[in-house]
Amino acid sequence: QFGKGSVMRLGDDARAPIEVIPTGSIALDVALGIGGYPRGRIVEVYGPESSGKTTVALHAVANAQKGGGIAAFIDAEHALDPEYAKKLGVDVDALLVSQPDTGEQALEIADMLIRSGAVDIIVIDSVAALVPKAEIEGEMGDSHVGLQARLMSQALRKIAGALNQTRTTAIFINQLREKIGVMFGSPETTTGGKALKFYASVRLDARRIETLKDGTEPVGNRTRVKVVKNKMAPPFRQADFDILYGVGISREGGLIDMGVEHGFVRKAGAWYTYEGDQLGQGKENARNFLKNNPDIANE
Repeated sequence: QFGKGSVMRLGDDARAPIEVIPTGSIALDVALGIGGYPRGRIVEVYGPESSGKTTVALHAVANAQKGGGIAAFIDAEHALDPEYAKKLGVDVDALLVSQPDTGEQALEIADMLIRSGAVDIIVIDSVAALVPKAEIEGEMGDSHVGLQARLMSQALRKIAGALNQTRTTAIFINQLREKIGVMFGSPETTTGGKALKFYASVRLDARRIETLKDGTEPVGNRTRVKVVKNKMAPPFRQADFDILYGVGISREGGLIDMGVEHGFVRKAGAWYTYEGDQLGQGKENARNFLKNNPDIANE
């Protein structure tokens, strides 16, 4: 009645290992437990402003494109900087971009792109900027309670199934708000209702923990990403990595961090050494050494 394969035993399903899109940070790939963002699933990245959410998403886009995939970016915030995206390795000419007027339009376009089966990754930046049509057409002071939450809930019901069929990864970027009157626990909450929390297979909490300096000059941020929810591997791991201004996630910085953690890079005082080669004094120098000697970095 419903066609072959509509019901089957779980044991019959020869599931291929989970396909992933690398995140661009070695530490984050390890923290996710499967080596990247799972395909066919919803990922939510949230955090305070300028914590590196869009950067993390753009790296995923760049890696999907490097693997021969097609990427789409729904820019609801109207804040995508093509120059910066290019520096992160995104092929801007091949990137599908939409700057929708309303939240409904944004999610319709996303749904259409996903169902077409043509895109491998779709980024929605950000959930907070998906404003329902009624709110855009209304007056400034009008109250629209729960409209955005209803919009998200309805869209995610449609999108979740389509993603799984077409093996598309959807990354929703979200902002933080404060809940009023919370005495205990964290007052922070994400926008757009609760549905996204349920539908997301992976939820990442990105925070800027320190400013990286070369001497006195700020050159980037140290970002900590916590895996708050993970349906694919054990959750609650965290990854620290460097985001350099105008460069994005520092691959060399990630290599040094992993090296120190696993003991094949020695750190004595401020000096980093690898198999007898001195990488440099201080992280910036070690990073530059690896950048100038890619053969050692590739080892």
